[in-house]
Amino acid sequence: MEDQIKLTSKYSFTKRDIYYFSRRVPEDLQQHYKRARIVTSLKTKSIKEATTAIKLINNQLEQLWFQLRTQALTSNYSGLMFEDSANNITNDEALDYYIKYKGSVRSKLFYKHARHHVDNLKKVFVSKRKIKNFTHKDVIVFRDWLKDKGLSNGSIKKSFATIRAIINFVIQEQGLEIKNVFKDIQLPSEKIDCKKRIPLSVEDIIKIQRECKNINDDIRWLVALISDTGMRLSEVVGLKIQDLHLNEKIPYINLQPYSHRPLKTLDSKRIIPLVGASLWAAKMVVSYNKNSEYCFPRYCKNDSCNSNSASATLNKWIKTIMNKGYVVHGFRHS
Repeated sequence: MEDQIKLTSKYSFTKRDIYYFSRRVPEDLQQHYKRARIVTSLKTKSIKEATTAIKLINNQLEQLWFQLRTQALTSNYSGLMFEDSANNITNDEALDYYIKYKGSVRSKLFYKHARHHVDNLKKVFVSKRKIKNFTHKDVIVFRDWLKDKGLSNGSIKKSFATIRAIINFVIQEQGLEIKNVFKDIQLPSEKIDCKKRIPLSVEDIIKIQRECKNINDDIRWLVALISDTGMRLSEVVGLKIQDLHLNEKIPYINLQPYSHRPLKTLDSKRIIPLVGASLWAAKMVVSYNKNSEYCFPRYCKNDSCNSNSASATLNKWIKTIMNKGYVVHGFRHS
């Protein structure tokens, strides 16, 4: 009877005369549990029944904990450890792997954006969350967190596109049999952002081109080059003098990727005829840039191409000329 009382009191307590089982999880096994202590009602007021139940639960726990410790030892000395490690890749490890093999020819902006989106993910969930443990509910929580943070619909979509690409790449490379839950999620509509991509009318393009020639500086050369070519801003900012072929029967730009400015897609590498304002701008660039290999050294250096800064400057100027909600990307939509 004394043994029963000692056993019962060691792993139990009573609440309203009902016995409860209570035992702390060993520190080396707490990673397998949500809480550090196991507590459950024995649903009895009888000390005899409680003692029997406690013995049974303790025996089951000891067997389970022995198996967990044995599995850990086996994994440490098994040739299967690589497979186990692959299946337990965390979000940080997935990011490092993605950057290592996909970012070798990308700009610094590629690294910055990838890390930024994963950092946001880590703010919502634990720092070293295993990618296999993400659920559909987790993805919804993350989407709503980004929305509550005030991000635009376009920014939310970019965040999901980046995280989806990272996880997809690791799944394919490592041959993981897990689902990428970031693929099947309803994202907000981009209607709010549509105003940022208004195409310019022909009359307004001509007016802006006229102003470019009147001011005649590198900022205006940038705008003029885009206006008659439909090039992306980053493509123009990253041009080198050698890309401009002005002495041909039909002058053209040989658009190609560089380490300081890669191209968005494989098809982006192309030949672009120079006509009208873009031809004028190309001639100005070559005439004034005698000591630089870059067409726009203000924004371009050996290791980077700051098209974001150029975008802010150009959009601000276009607004002062037109004040119609136009942005530089609107030339491409024209």
